[in-house]
Amino acid sequence: MKNYLLFFVLFTISYSGYSSSTSDSIFDKLNDALKNKQKYVLLKEERILNFKKIKSEDLTKEQEYNYNKTLYTEYQKFKSDSAILYVKKNLVIAAALQNAALSNLAELQLANLYSSSGKYRESEAILKSINKKTLDKSLLPNYYIVYREFFEHYNANSFSKIYIEQIGKYRDSLLGVLNPATLNFKINQIQKNVFDKKFAVALKQLSILLKSTKEEDSQYAMITYLFGKIYETTHQLELKKRYYALSATADIKNAIKDNASLQELASVFYEIGDVDMAYKLTQSAIEDALYCNVQFRTLLMSQIYSIINTAYLEREAQRKTELQLYLLCISLLSGFLIVAIVYVYRQMKKVSKIRGELFVTSQKLAELNKDITETNNELQERNAQLSESNHVKEEYIAHFFSLCSSYINKLENYRVILNKKAAVKQFDEIYKILKSTTLVEKELQELYENFDVIFLNLYPTFVKDFNALLINEEQIVLKQGELLNTELRIFALIRLGITDSVKIAAFLRYSLSTIYNYRTKARNKAVVSRNDFEEMVMKIGLLPLRA
Repeated sequence: MKNYLLFFVLFTISYSGYSSSTSDSIFDKLNDALKNKQKYVLLKEERILNFKKIKSEDLTKEQEYNYNKTLYTEYQKFKSDSAILYVKKNLVIAAALQNAALSNLAELQLANLYSSSGKYRESEAILKSINKKTLDKSLLPNYYIVYREFFEHYNANSFSKIYIEQIGKYRDSLLGVLNPATLNFKINQIQKNVFDKKFAVALKQLSILLKSTKEEDSQYAMITYLFGKIYETTHQLELKKRYYALSATADIKNAIKDNASLQELASVFYEIGDVDMAYKLTQSAIEDALYCNVQFRTLLMSQIYSIINTAYLEREAQRKTELQLYLLCISLLSGFLIVAIVYVYRQMKKVSKIRGELFVTSQKLAELNKDITETNNELQERNAQLSESNHVKEEYIAHFFSLCSSYINKLENYRVILNKKAAVKQFDEIYKILKSTTLVEKELQELYENFDVIFLNLYPTFVKDFNALLINEEQIVLKQGELLNTELRIFALIRLGITDSVKIAAFLRYSLSTIYNYRTKARNKAVVSRNDFEEMVMKIGLLPLRA
């Protein structure tokens, strides 16, 4: 027991020593997640729609049951009404298959959905209709989980000691049938330790789980939520706030609408006096609960919403009063400013003649300065182009000599091979070698690879900059091992000043129409004007030049 207490103290001290920058980073991520909340919802809906492309009529009854069960899992904490729809479909399938285990599983799922959406009588009726003695052993964990969550949901309205005892009873039963090696067992064991106020033990167990859990894992939000619960019970405000924020961020990113972290975090911010953030989180939590149709969450939020909303309205009223005060001050300052303007105007009239002359002179100087600026800009652009041109020439001349030398060596080797075969009168072999296109294709591939290496050496950010000119969904993603593909090579040649499609087609050994199609297609998916697209490509990497 002393060891556990020591661990609890050391754990708390180590976390209380976190820097403020770490805390700021956590809340920056939370704010960013709240800002992009709809994006995460759309991603989940897209994943579900992709799964729904599987046609249920092409499946057997057992496959259709599993198909519906997958959709139930996706919708369970996202849209409970949709989850209910697919569970009811499975009830019909299970009845048709006369499979009691499948029927019981679907009934347990439906009871759980009913209790979370406030249909307690319907949920209780289903649970009472299931005979635990005849229930398949593999379904016992589901049975105890649903009963435990039923009392958790019901207790959200009643706050009865009896229901809390029932929650503990079914949690104990659940622990008795779960495999101790599973994550579900460990989570429930930790919840039991928290309920029994064994905080040091729970913290140690949670720390082990957190180290092996990534932020994108489904259980990450639950683990960090339990951390927050412990620190809430032990009155450690900063740690409670930090872990509820981590849990809320994970729920938002996973598009989990049935969550408790946002509600708890809203209470924390209200407690520390940050009414704006508390109101923002409360609104988000209520939106989620209504979206998912989680009745017990809505009821829980309604208990604090009126308090936070009243405080928010009072804050807004105070700000309105302050704004009126500021407007009054601005009005007085405006009066003084008018008086000052009149005074300055009278003074300026005295020197209007000189001012007129200065104005004319200033205009001439401005025009002259404009001309000088334009000329200077043109010179800078020309210098940059000349510098780049010299740089390109130097690079390509060096590589040209290297390639020429390489090709001379290859021709010499080719000549030696043919000479040897001619010497022994292997004319069929000679004809076979001359007829084969492998050498040409290999040399072309090597030529393109050399071109890619040389070009990217000159313009290392070309692919990134080119993609920046395209809309997001049309950006080019290179295959593994590729430096450039055909489309990028076309515009690489354009960047080098080769804009003639005939020359580009000859170099890349494509038809002229293919080159035209590539150029037209790229202009059509550009984020800039179609007419300016190739001009923008010509400016990629112009400044600064590489040394």
